[in-house]
Amino acid sequence: MFHILVVEDDRDLRDLFCDTLSDNGFDPIPASDGEDALRILENTYVDLIISDIMMPKMDGYALTEELRRSNIMTPVLMITARSELSDKQMGFRVGTDDYMVKPIDLGEMIWRVRALLRRSQMVNRRRAQIGNTEFDCDALTVRCGDTVMNLPQKEFFLLYKLVSAPGRIFTRVQIMEEIWGIECETDTHTIDVHINRLREKFKDNPDFKIVTIRGLGYKAVKL
Repeated sequence: MFHILVVEDDRDLRDLFCDTLSDNGFDPIPASDGEDALRILENTYVDLIISDIMMPKMDGYALTEELRRSNIMTPVLMITARSELSDKQMGFRVGTDDYMVKPIDLGEMIWRVRALLRRSQMVNRRRAQIGNTEFDCDALTVRCGDTVMNLPQKEFFLLYKLVSAPGRIFTRVQIMEEIWGIECETDTHTIDVHINRLREKFKDNPDFKIVTIRGLGYKAVKL
């Protein structure tokens, strides 16, 4: 299930958007303004953000600009009452991926959400980035500044799975099924061995660390 952060200061609209998303199979996460959204994003993984522009404390422009400055490339669908071309230009300049003008057709909003998710998956499938560290699936390499490290295939795809969704917890079973395969008879202790190797190799990396969630599994955390 895709997790959608809905950033809207109008409670009725926020509830309407969340209900519509829920009815269409998404997991909506409400936020009342940009600052609230950033607090949520510190500990919660989301696949897409729907954001109003005019909000107290931090507006949609400032929120999107802060995300892009932090190398967070989560797709943003901006929804606003502003229809001037200059307003749209500002939205795209700060890093918005799509734009809708109120009043919103809820069906169209769902279409656009699905299109953005498809596009995001296609773009991110082979590459990921946290801070200045880049992960290349085709070359099985991790680059941080001028340092490039080649990893064994299993190690790379285990690391890639974690860093592609910072903050999201993956269980050992999930990791085993995706990286080693459902039919694999290898003990899940193998994952712990690979995690320890990755921790040792990236112990000095300034952008992320791998955290053990006791009784659940692992997650990558941005530093």
